[in-house]
Amino acid sequence: MTRALRRTILAILAAAVLVAATLSAARRAHEADRESARRAAAAPIVRLESVVSGVGQITAIVNDGTSPRLYFVLQDGRVVYYVPLQPRGTLLNVSSLVSCCGERGLLSIAFHPHFAVNRFFFVDYTNTAGDTVIARYAANSTVTDASSGVILLTITQPFANHNGGQLQFGPDGYLYIGLGDGGSANDPMCNAQNDQSLLGKILRIDVDQNVNSPPFYGIPNDNPFAAPGGPLDEIWAKGLRNPWRFSFDRVTGDLWIGDVGQDQREEVDFQAHASHGGENYGWKLMEGTRCGDGGNSACLSGTPACGSPAFTAPRYEYTHADGCTVIGGYVYRGTRVPALAGKYVYGDYCSGRLWANGQVLAPVAPQLTTFGEGADGELYLGTLDGHVYRFVDPNAPTPTATPTLTPTATPELPSRDVHPIPGRIRTPRTVQRPLPTPS
Repeated sequence: MTRALRRTILAILAAAVLVAATLSAARRAHEADRESARRAAAAPIVRLESVVSGVGQITAIVNDGTSPRLYFVLQDGRVVYYVPLQPRGTLLNVSSLVSCCGERGLLSIAFHPHFAVNRFFFVDYTNTAGDTVIARYAANSTVTDASSGVILLTITQPFANHNGGQLQFGPDGYLYIGLGDGGSANDPMCNAQNDQSLLGKILRIDVDQNVNSPPFYGIPNDNPFAAPGGPLDEIWAKGLRNPWRFSFDRVTGDLWIGDVGQDQREEVDFQAHASHGGENYGWKLMEGTRCGDGGNSACLSGTPACGSPAFTAPRYEYTHADGCTVIGGYVYRGTRVPALAGKYVYGDYCSGRLWANGQVLAPVAPQLTTFGEGADGELYLGTLDGHVYRFVDPNAPTPTATPTLTPTATPELPSRDVHPIPGRIRTPRTVQRPLPTPS
């Protein structure tokens, strides 16, 4: 074979390889486009219907389980209630007790499962010292006597960010409390992995124990660490960075947690109703399914390493190409939007994107701060600029106007013999940003 012929054959082979590679790449791109189109076509079609505007900086939307009222928790320390076509007012005003704003403020409330009888509800706020307070109040009709407050927990916060703040009653009747890792960046104290710190955890307490005497709660017997010594008794799950919003599926009882990431990943964690607690979701060793940039600095000996099977991986995650702060939502159990039935809906503060079971929904909600459920299971969302929307079927009629919320003054109440009582202070043993973007 001559040298010229050999060069010709090699050139033909090289061209064939290039053509094959080009065709393969084109085929992969075509398949990816088809898959993307398939997923887009399969995504539920929904619309956001404006409910009310001008509410204030909303941190939570809740119902009391006894009425059609929606309660809007405002970062400045107020809880206002709303019923269409009826007078509106203020349920609670603890502005004088609250440090605001950034990631601090009045962050959540939860109504007792027997609120209709005992009138108890619980709040999570950062006090004027910047520490987390869990307190109980008693409502009188539609208003609250501020002197009825008793403090269950005061939890020292070493930094201004990552306060968590969600309160939810589980299907077992116990109160679940979400706490961030204490702040700064990359959990410098490794609080989320420290069993002697309540930070970076979800707590579970029984508020029907010690109702009339400190600490105004008890520890459920089946808490995973409810035994002398070892981890703190209140801990239900750990390894969380900033579980800003979590919820229980009202049908299955499953727990869904939106945990805000650091610089790379946002994640949605999951705990089945059958769980006995004790899950470790990995932070700070893990950020989603990648290794956390903080490594294991300040972590105690025996802390699992990145990639350990001891960690519970997220159900969903996304990179910061799609947002920067996950806002945990709810499994939809209403009737207005059949396409969402049984799907977990969540979103992102920075991009305003919304997802249902990982599929992108068409609407966007800029500055999304929270989701909420009505007593009927319908799904709402709130934004930092004080707008509340409801998820509806796109074929539903569009309302002609959006009412603006103007709360009435809180009526004066007669004095009572109940006064705030100092609660148990829990200090972890071991940057601030606008609510609730990551740092």
